[in-house]
Amino acid sequence: MEKKINIRRSLWIALLLMMASGMLFLFYNLGGSWEFALRLRGLKVVAILVVAGCVAFSSVAFQTLTNNRILTPSIMGFESLYLLIQTVIVYMYSDHTYRVLSSIDNFLVSVAGMIGFSFLLYLLIYKKGKDNLHLLLLVGIILGTLFSSLSSFMQLLIDPNDFFIVQGKMFATFNKINSKLLWPSLGVMTATLIIGFRMTRYLDVLALGRDQAINLGLNYNRVVKMFLVMIAVLVSVSTALIGPITFLGLLVTNLTYELFGTHKHHLLITGCIMVSATALLIGQFLMERVFNLSIPLSAIINIVGGFYFIYLLLRVKKL
Repeated sequence: MEKKINIRRSLWIALLLMMASGMLFLFYNLGGSWEFALRLRGLKVVAILVVAGCVAFSSVAFQTLTNNRILTPSIMGFESLYLLIQTVIVYMYSDHTYRVLSSIDNFLVSVAGMIGFSFLLYLLIYKKGKDNLHLLLLVGIILGTLFSSLSSFMQLLIDPNDFFIVQGKMFATFNKINSKLLWPSLGVMTATLIIGFRMTRYLDVLALGRDQAINLGLNYNRVVKMFLVMIAVLVSVSTALIGPITFLGLLVTNLTYELFGTHKHHLLITGCIMVSATALLIGQFLMERVFNLSIPLSAIINIVGGFYFIYLLLRVKKL
């Protein structure tokens, strides 16, 4: 009973911190044109909530499937493929990119490419009746490296002036949110999370291990495939909306495990969403008000996440 009370208290504290961060970000120094400022900041807050929901669910579910807390879905090569798609588009159309492809078209091409890649990978490797999850991870790492190398090679071939278009896609940003893309992304995230939360009890069983899950009557291969599809959808939408943000999932999931100390995934994912949103809101506030937009938000998160990743590796080695 005491443990349940502590978890509830932690959830309430996380909720209050998220709301306080949101209020600070929304209402700090509005200035004269407060209506315009509120509208602009409101779009950023909605985008942050979308990204937080996508990152939290996909990262927690992925770490449960792989039984590894230092892995995130980015290991599958989604972000490398996204940058390759953006590089190919600029390579093909040069400075006419924005005339040929609108932001909506670019978003759809990116999402379709990443989801199509994941489906192809699942069909070819994660075959029916076989547990090829580790092979899937290995191939994902190799293809991610290949995509990254191809992107770097093509970036050397394009005009230096056109490279700035690609460079703008390399870092996640909430400063150029397109409302036409935001609301469909919110709808996809909400629908996926509704389905995902109804299946969190399966994650509780999967956390026990493959053999135990099968012994308890779980259709292991089918359930794993369903979660892999949801992870692919959420990661694709998040990456296409704001850009790659590699270490966010690693950072917020491990903070969530430390803060809440529970194995129930509906609580873990709920807490992780609030931790992700709070981290992004505070990071965006610092980037705008302290660093005056001189440092990208993704750079701050990747630096902190990189050091935290090294700390986790060293801690695991000691254990």
